[in-house]
Order: sequence, then structure tokens, then C-alpha cells
Amino acid sequence: MQEFWFYIKLGLDHVLDINAYDHVLFLAALALPFSFKEWKKIVILATVFTIAHCLSLAVSVYNIFTIDTSFIEFLIPITILFTAFYNIYTIVLKKTNTHYLFQLITTSFFGFIHGFGFSSYFKMLMNQEEEKLLPLLGFATGIELSQTTVILFVLILIYFLKSILQIKQYITVVIISLLIIGITLPLVIKAFPQ
Repeated sequence: MQEFWFYIKLGLDHVLDINAYDHVLFLAALALPFSFKEWKKIVILATVFTIAHCLSLAVSVYNIFTIDTSFIEFLIPITILFTAFYNIYTIVLKKTNTHYLFQLITTSFFGFIHGFGFSSYFKMLMNQEEEKLLPLLGFATGIELSQTTVILFVLILIYFLKSILQIKQYITVVIISLLIIGITLPLVIKAFPQ
């Protein structure tokens, strides 16, 4: 049981690590268009992301498939940029009811990419473990708990800006998406394959 808690903590730290803020940026961009009324939709998106993230870890740990980490390190900020630009695109075209199925598909694909970004380190940890399923489930639990925390923070921020400061949600979505793009662009440039 202690081992299970270790992997839960590892999952929590993986998302909430201040030095690895790409995960938080992605979740923030993903959650921005939603409000508390739509909490189920964003939690489902986050869960789909977690499942895909952990499936790519499992595929790597069981030596089924691997991807060059330098390519993945480039794709991770691309997923953040895509999500932030998609937010702005839907606002500009006044498509407030974006196609949820499209969001589910892209979020699951992005979950696979983010999972492969962590797979080398996770695989190294798992080499010491005989049983691999329980650590994977613990890690997935930690990721889900931390993602729920980030999403809750974003929803509270949106509520505060909308209800207390009377800022329209679409303005908040555009401004924070632009901020996310500004933070992410240097990551893309730094990780650009040589």
C-alpha cells in the first residue's frame, strides 16, 4: 500500500511541479472555456486526458511502443498552443458551443503525447517493480487528483473574473489564452528539432 501512495504522490507532483508547468498550461487552456455549470464536461475531458496519458505510459513500460523523446518534447508545447489557439478561434467565430466530440478526440490524442513525454523516467522507475499495474493506477490517481485541483482553480478564477469583476468570460478566455501562448512559444522554440 505504501508503494501505491508513492505513485499517487508521483502523479500529483508530475502535474503540480512548478518546473514542469506545461501540464498546468495545457489544463488551464483546456478549462478556460468552461464554467461551473459545465463542470462535468471539463472533468470528463481531464479524465480522458489522464486515461490516454497512462495508456501511453503503459505502452512504454510494457515495451510495446516508444517514441523519440526529443520529438515528444516538441509536440507537448504544440498541444498547448493548439488548445489556446482553439479557444481564441471559437471566440472569434462566435462558436461558443464547440464540438465536444472534437475536444474529446484531441484531448485524448494530446494525453498520449504528454504521457510519452514522461515515459522514459516512468519506465526507469518501473524497471525496479515486479508488479506494474498497481503503480500505473496509483500514478493515474495522482494525476487525476492534481488535474481536478488545477481545473477547480481555473473555474474559480473564471467565476471571480466574471461574477466579481464583471469581466465577460470570452474576454477572459482570449486574454488568458494569449498569455498561455506567450508563455508556450519559447518552449516550442527551445524544443524545436534540430
